[in-house]
Amino acid sequence: MAAAGIVVIYDFDKTIIDCDSDNWVVDELGATELFNQLLPTMPWNSLMDRIMKELHSQGIRIEDIATVLKRSPIHPRIIEAIKSAHALGCDLKIVSDANTFFIETILEHHGLKECFLEINTNPGFVDQQGRLRIFPHHDFTKSSHGCQHPSCPPNMCKGIVIERIQASLSMDDPKKTIIYLGDGLGDFCPSLKLGDGDYVMPRKDFPVWDLICKNRSLIKAQICEWSNGEGFKTVLLHLISRIISVEGNNTSANIDQLYSVDCKLETMSLPAATGPETFPQAIHVLH
Repeated sequence: MAAAGIVVIYDFDKTIIDCDSDNWVVDELGATELFNQLLPTMPWNSLMDRIMKELHSQGIRIEDIATVLKRSPIHPRIIEAIKSAHALGCDLKIVSDANTFFIETILEHHGLKECFLEINTNPGFVDQQGRLRIFPHHDFTKSSHGCQHPSCPPNMCKGIVIERIQASLSMDDPKKTIIYLGDGLGDFCPSLKLGDGDYVMPRKDFPVWDLICKNRSLIKAQICEWSNGEGFKTVLLHLISRIISVEGNNTSANIDQLYSVDCKLETMSLPAATGPETFPQAIHVLH
């Protein structure tokens, strides 16, 4: 495949979909007031699990939650971009602080689930009583995930996940190129882990873009911003085309229309990363 040497890693909330999936479900199912009351008293994942318990006790079925998720906003150009990247042979992965049930329900609804080989996120599953349970990606009540960066929540350091992915890719020959897309504070740490020849696509005017703008010298990867669904598709497919061309396989590419993108290369070296020796396992998507 033309783009077999490219790994595209996506955040989910406000990157693939244009909302926060947790807030979307809470608001759409009328639990906002309770959510806001409990928010100061417990961690986010525990709060979402509690809200799901309350909704279940009120007679809200798992099918009702799925219906709400299927209405979550997603730009059609983003759907097109993901399908195009998959068709070209890119290895697509998700690293998200949402949960498996929300992500898989939305991806399946839009015909995207088969595009992704790996989903790294908080576990979310339906128990025997038909209640949605949500747990943290990393059980921070037992130990720290080991990252001290203030932008990483206690339940998940995306930088550690990226390091695990990089370790698995290091056995490949030739070396693969990573493109990382995100919007939130938690997407800054993984951006720091990317190397020369990789690309980071921060969403403009969102928290990760602000952090990158203030700390450009810490980013080794080329920085290519995007703002909306149109930009998401244009920038991503341009980068894939550029990488294919560099590898000498540009005749295999089949992308209808590409545009020039302003990407800036930063060269400052990063300190060696530290973290735990074991990592939570990703969910490998069954097709």
